[in-house]
Amino acid sequence: MVNSDAAKLTVLIDADNAQPATIDGLLADVAKYGTAHVKRAYGDWTGTNLRGWKEQLLTASIQPMQQFAYITGKNATDAAMIIDAMDLLYTDRFDGFCLVSSDSDFTRLASRLRESGLTVYGFGERKTLTPFVAACDKFIYTENLLRVTSPAGAAEKLNSRRSAAELKQGTDLVTLLRSAVDAASDEDGWAFLGAVGNIILKRRPDFDARNYGFPKLSGLVEATALFQIERCSAGAGKPAVVYVLDDRQRPDPHPRAAQ
Repeated sequence: MVNSDAAKLTVLIDADNAQPATIDGLLADVAKYGTAHVKRAYGDWTGTNLRGWKEQLLTASIQPMQQFAYITGKNATDAAMIIDAMDLLYTDRFDGFCLVSSDSDFTRLASRLRESGLTVYGFGERKTLTPFVAACDKFIYTENLLRVTSPAGAAEKLNSRRSAAELKQGTDLVTLLRSAVDAASDEDGWAFLGAVGNIILKRRPDFDARNYGFPKLSGLVEATALFQIERCSAGAGKPAVVYVLDDRQRPDPHPRAAQ
């Protein structure tokens, strides 16, 4: 992937299938991965269904793209968004796309963009079907973004943080973390957190520590109490944190981390 500081991104929003209340948190998340050079929202703006979007479009400088509904029951918005995405792809000006929708009809679009070497970030509700989630490099559930942006939501996020016992009961989570640490570890068995995170996302694009009530992967991994944790000084470009499975004896990681 391109360095997040330099990545040029396109944000395409299916306004018929997304909530305006998520936009502040969504754009804050997008900023982690790069700069949004294009921000467009698609829908039939002549109707009443999208009235809640007006303020968000203005404050976030999102360009509304008008698409009339030619016939009831058929979503012309999807086609317009896909056509624009392909037009933008062929300009060769962007490093990645952010597709904001819970509609699995965008699955093939996400796959096609990735086939061209671009990074695809999906944003949708938990009801989003697995094929669309799997077609993205990373998929973020918008429910997590709502929790971040509202005071009431912040309390909900704190209350939803799971205990070590609850985390250990999640066999899928435990298996995912253990296998990722094993895959990322060196000959001594130590694994840098960044490498662990990259492997997890390749296997589970929708993985997010916020799903378990933690803002960062480091907090989630530590909370499981399944790993021996060493925090090393970040020198010579080395990450500051390394992890290792707790049921194994490993040599001191500090000499390696300081190299």
